[in-house]
Amino acid sequence: MESVPRRIKTVRPMAAAGKILAYAALGLFTLVTVYPLAWLFINSFKTTNEFQMNMLGLPVDWTVDNYVGAWKIGEFDRLIGNSLLYTIGATIGITVFSLQAGFAFAKIKSKATPLIYGSLILGILLTIQSLMVPLFLEVTILDKLLGDLLRSIGLYGGREFKLFHNTRFGVLLIYIGSALPVGIYLSTAFIKGIPDAIIEAAQIDGAGYYRIFWSIILRMSAPIAVTMCILNIPGLWNEFALINILVSDAGLKSLPLGIFKFSGSLSSDYGKQFAALVIGMFPMLAFYVAFRKQITAGVAAGAMKG
Repeated sequence: MESVPRRIKTVRPMAAAGKILAYAALGLFTLVTVYPLAWLFINSFKTTNEFQMNMLGLPVDWTVDNYVGAWKIGEFDRLIGNSLLYTIGATIGITVFSLQAGFAFAKIKSKATPLIYGSLILGILLTIQSLMVPLFLEVTILDKLLGDLLRSIGLYGGREFKLFHNTRFGVLLIYIGSALPVGIYLSTAFIKGIPDAIIEAAQIDGAGYYRIFWSIILRMSAPIAVTMCILNIPGLWNEFALINILVSDAGLKSLPLGIFKFSGSLSSDYGKQFAALVIGMFPMLAFYVAFRKQITAGVAAGAMKG
């Protein structure tokens, strides 16, 4: 009888010590994460001379001239609009097409399903770097065979025909296609968990596959759809490598390319550099703050269901 109280007394200090260590680790992680952001934000209000003289202190005179100059030089008003178009358009396309393919692979049985599914999933092994050279090269065979058709749907850029060069549609097509393998994999795994009885009941009522998808599958797949949006939006917003080779027209560039301007002749103007980085970072911070509850719920639900 005496051993039980002693065990309780020994467990409580250990539990308290574990909590202290956990909070200390979380506090350290928060500090390491927040400090660079705060440092960047504070220094964006300094002049270049003041930054070089005092890199860690607060600004003597808080000035917004860096933001005004960075906005004009980077032409961010147009670039932010392009980034929003690419990010929102590609995210919607990736989510819808992935769920449609996942529904087909998970619930529509066919002998060809494993082969087609396996060939699409192999795309996960492809990296962005491996796509650059084929996309950059001239597509002369397609130009001869399908040139008129591809020009009619907008896949034409400049005097020389290039399949995806200098077209918004081409950029969206590349973004969607490069993210589909992961999206299809996640969607198929999630939709497999939806009971077949629901689909069979809808078919008995006369619903076809398209009606079943839009009325049932799409609504029940909201958690994995949110998860795919969370995975794709930051990457699409910050994407630089593909857009840099797909677009040379200044009117079609995205925000990361505008920020890249400050790494050249303006590399010594630290104030405008920091201001440009804060401008590019702010939309993602606002996105996480505004949708933090949905992001947490979507990730948790998608992970548990998958």
